Amino acid sequence: MGPMAENLVDELTVAWNRDPAADPNAPLLVMFHGFGADENDLMGLVPGLPDEFVVASVRAPQREGYGYRWFPLYSDEAFDTAQVQAALEPVVAWVRQQAEGRPSVSLLGFSQGMCIATSVVRAMPGEIAAVAGLSGFTLPDPLPMFRDGALEQEPFKLFWGRDPQDPVVNEALVNQSAEWLLTHADSTKVQYQGMGHSIAQQELRHVNEYLTHHVLKA
Repeated sequence: MGPMAENLVDELTVAWNRDPAADPNAPLLVMFHGFGADENDLMGLVPGLPDEFVVASVRAPQREGYGYRWFPLYSDEAFDTAQVQAALEPVVAWVRQQAEGRPSVSLLGFSQGMCIATSVVRAMPGEIAAVAGLSGFTLPDPLPMFRDGALEQEPFKLFWGRDPQDPVVNEALVNQSAEWLLTHADSTKVQYQGMGHSIAQQELRHVNEYLTHHVLKA
């Protein structure tokens, strides 16, 4: 890793549920927030997740209103490849660094954060135990850093929760994501009526069960 990558890694702003250095042998769960939120947004989920995990929530790099975004979603620059790659590279380097010596790394992403979580797996196939994707989508176009072929050989474990009437993530993105996931992920798909674009308590219980079964007991 060159000096540039190391500087980028230092620049990540991360919220932790506890000091990772004090619990170096715990499994790691990394969370990625949605468009316009920040690293504290998903920390409210922690009490509902298995307490074996050291949990890190990462702040996206670009300002968006009062919060942050991973890359533009609503302009001519929506899904701009260079900006997605710029958001992902330091995250992948950081996740690799944090993974050292730990029994497993799992990811959780909400909305645009699900796009980041699934993109990290595409850059690090075989290195992630499981992904929880909540009310989100996958990146429509592959990046040069992705190794999707490896996921076709060995699909990653994915919990995908959403409301079929989600008013934010459009149907085209959902369908494109579902189609890509068919051949790259071993998916558990659960739909929650009336949840909208949010995270339901029942869904959080399901994520807890999923991580317990697929990561902690695996």
